[in-house]
Amino acid sequence: MSFVTPHLWFNNQATVATNFYVSLFNDAQITSSIVLHNTPSGNCDVHTFTLMGQDFMSISAGPHFTFSPSTSFMVACSSVEEVDRLWNALIDGGTALMPIDTYPFSKRYGWLNDQFGVSWQLMHDGGKDIARITPSMLFTGDVYGKAEEAMNYYVSLFPHSTVDEVSRYGDTQPQENPHAINYARFTLGDTEMVIMESGLEHNFSFSEAVSFIVHCDTQEELDTYWHKLSAVPEAEQCGWLKDKFGVSWQIVPSSLHTMMRTGTPEQIDRLTQAFLPMKKFDIQALEEAFEGI
Repeated sequence: MSFVTPHLWFNNQATVATNFYVSLFNDAQITSSIVLHNTPSGNCDVHTFTLMGQDFMSISAGPHFTFSPSTSFMVACSSVEEVDRLWNALIDGGTALMPIDTYPFSKRYGWLNDQFGVSWQLMHDGGKDIARITPSMLFTGDVYGKAEEAMNYYVSLFPHSTVDEVSRYGDTQPQENPHAINYARFTLGDTEMVIMESGLEHNFSFSEAVSFIVHCDTQEELDTYWHKLSAVPEAEQCGWLKDKFGVSWQIVPSSLHTMMRTGTPEQIDRLTQAFLPMKKFDIQALEEAFEGI
């Protein structure tokens, strides 16, 4: 799994959505599927999968969160035909946010919410050397003007991270702060990210429906990220937290994925019941529950 992995929270459609995405994108596969039993949301389907080299996780865990265009997935396509193929499949039952067309920054681009509510930006990459699928965050409303602060903070927090490209509005759009970021690309560990901001009125903000999983090898590493990122105590639950910009993260042991993928049904059930009451994860307690100690 990537060091930072996007996590998609569905009501009850994780399996259908995951199968749809894997059938649609190239170089895609489901790498694991399990069921968590007896959670507050009942039995939850959980999948890990890859699309065009980008790792994802999905869960069906009830109607608690709604997807928002504040977090989307930017797909760099090698041809106009690939853009159109993906657009035609994803727009079926979905909603266009920016219609498929030619724009100054791309000869073929469109932004949509698909039938499940997940937001995608599809574009012809023009031969750029960038990740094929990149998580993208849009800072609006109360966090407009804070995109650069957030990017620099994330890069300072995670090892092997860099700011790779920054473009500002300047004088091109009078309704925007000229110093605001219209597009920036940065890398957290081995995961490329995009960050943008808009001063226009939007009726959406960051949602827990998309969070970012950070995989930690040690309790010390987990504790460090937890304490530096968590800014909303009431959002802390089961490894989840919300940072000062409203972005949701899951700080989890790397071993948790391995235990979930390789464990017996009994081991997974013990592990599930151990982590459900936790806020910040305790690696030793989780491993002991898995082993039945």
